[in-house]
Amino acid sequence: MTQRDWAQELAQWIRLEQTAGVGPETARKLLAHFGLPENIFTAGFSVLRQVVSERVAQALLTPQSEELAALIDKTIAWAEQPGNRILTLADADYPKALLDIPDPPMMLYAKGRIDLLSQPSLAVVGSRNATTQGVLNAEKFSEVLSQAGLTIISGMALGIDTAAHQGSLRGPGSTVAVIGTGADIVYPARNRTLAHQIAAEGCIIYEYALGTPAIASNFPRRNRIISGLARGVLVIEAAAQSGSLITARMAADQGREVFAIPGSIHSPLSKGCHLLIKQGAKLVESAQDVLEEIRHHDRQPLPPPSAPAIVPATKPSPLLTAMGFDPVAPDVLATRCELDIANVNAQLLTLELEGLIEMLPGGTVRRVATS
Repeated sequence: MTQRDWAQELAQWIRLEQTAGVGPETARKLLAHFGLPENIFTAGFSVLRQVVSERVAQALLTPQSEELAALIDKTIAWAEQPGNRILTLADADYPKALLDIPDPPMMLYAKGRIDLLSQPSLAVVGSRNATTQGVLNAEKFSEVLSQAGLTIISGMALGIDTAAHQGSLRGPGSTVAVIGTGADIVYPARNRTLAHQIAAEGCIIYEYALGTPAIASNFPRRNRIISGLARGVLVIEAAAQSGSLITARMAADQGREVFAIPGSIHSPLSKGCHLLIKQGAKLVESAQDVLEEIRHHDRQPLPPPSAPAIVPATKPSPLLTAMGFDPVAPDVLATRCELDIANVNAQLLTLELEGLIEMLPGGTVRRVATS
């Protein structure tokens, strides 16, 4: 195919994507009936009405606007840049896993290694307002799973998503970020450096046209791509009403495995994970739990993980021993350890600086498990 033919074909895909009333489901109906988009736009009104409503048929036959022409030119110029790619439903490189879900995106805008879209993968999601423990869990689980050959998929949000991407970039499995904006927008802006690293070493994919800003309703919708690409979804910290639970439910509907890490019964960010476990999600305490479950159901097993490094045990602080792993107030610790409150607060400050505890809202503290 010549460059000109490629540009003309892509222009028809963009036009179809931007037609009012044409979403993924309607697009699949049209493509199944007519084949490529160019055949849709050359069909007559009566033929189109056999597949879509009168309103959509009229929209398909509406002449191209100046705004659409500008968007097409801008998108083609973006796709011509090194490292950028647009995958349509007719593209041989379109991820086959997404073809199995009810409403795959008509087009995927990709920056980076599109080969990762076809690799064995696991989605890791969770709260944007994660605790220190949740961030550590996301980072460590993702690193170990990436070292075992799994590509980690997440949404590049703050909190758990960010930690999952950072951990997985340290392994050969690398990472895929699924974004809810246009490909020319980095959101959240705080993750600009991370986005550049993922584009260079992993892959970022978008389903929305260039220039699409961060719209709240787009983010729950993109979650079907996160779960659809993956063999399973691991939820690390989620409130009872959480976008992570939407991803988990989509995964279950798509026939994917759902995993959840339990937490303290007193933590609001454990409620969502506990709910998923009650509903049948696999309770996991280590990355090995996830790997064993995936190997059990996979016809092409992952390579065996390398043996974990042996870390010499150290004697824990008496204050840590008295603390346990549930949130506790400093004055309660003072009573347990028979120490004055000033001594306890001084020790807590040292433990926090060492990354062994975290301060929680309400003045309580909690031990952080680092292994």
